[in-house]
Amino acid sequence: MSGNVHVNGAASRPSYTLRGGETVDVEPAEAPPLHAIAEDIPLTILYEDADLVAIDKPAGMVVHAGAGVHEGTLVNALLHRFQNLSGVGGALRPGIVHRLDRFTSGVLLVAKHDAAHQALAAQFAGREVTKTYLALVEGEVKAETGRVDRPISRDPVHRTRMTARLAGGRAAWSEYKVLRRFQRFTLLEVHIGTGRTHQIRVHLASLRHPVVGDTLYGAAAQPTLGRYFLHAHRIEFRQPTTGAPVMVASPLPPDLEAWLKVL
Repeated sequence: MSGNVHVNGAASRPSYTLRGGETVDVEPAEAPPLHAIAEDIPLTILYEDADLVAIDKPAGMVVHAGAGVHEGTLVNALLHRFQNLSGVGGALRPGIVHRLDRFTSGVLLVAKHDAAHQALAAQFAGREVTKTYLALVEGEVKAETGRVDRPISRDPVHRTRMTARLAGGRAAWSEYKVLRRFQRFTLLEVHIGTGRTHQIRVHLASLRHPVVGDTLYGAAAQPTLGRYFLHAHRIEFRQPTTGAPVMVASPLPPDLEAWLKVL
């Protein structure tokens, strides 16, 4: 309770239900900063050159500020480590060329200057970047390989979710290959040709094989895991200045490795 809202002269909790006839007074709170602030947060660097850096993003870290999150983000850590980054994405997203969901771990590219950002963004837009993920899903995936080619849109009822059940939406495709089978679970390698919000999670859930631990898309809760089992394992692109091919890989993090060992 911040004390910025009063109902009938008394400070009110956000959960308070109005019944009609009350007098509501609101004192505007100080707006959050419109620029990211540097924070001394450790980062794991997988690759770096004069144009870009590849970060091994841990699960649980938000990429940039938004939705009430202004501290502890990847951008805050980047600004402390590198000071100057590309400004193409705006003051809240310096250097950010693409994103990973909060609880997805793995490789993420960051541009050091505008020219590099524009060159990398063109590769993403042209679908020239190869992105490979590792996902453990519920159930037995019968086919050794497969492709999901379904548009993705915002769920009209549950606004925090995306859906592949509607005719409209943005085109999206994902391809998968079975790497290993366990009792009640299947480990997949997933390639995506587009980068829609929650794409892999939505596409695999549409096959009735949601990502393990992804309760938002129908998977059972896994308290011993503490997140969903999705990792951005590898990314392949062209170096912005030289055009040389670059491949950066992130090993499966210890928490996911430990879960596989238990299986």
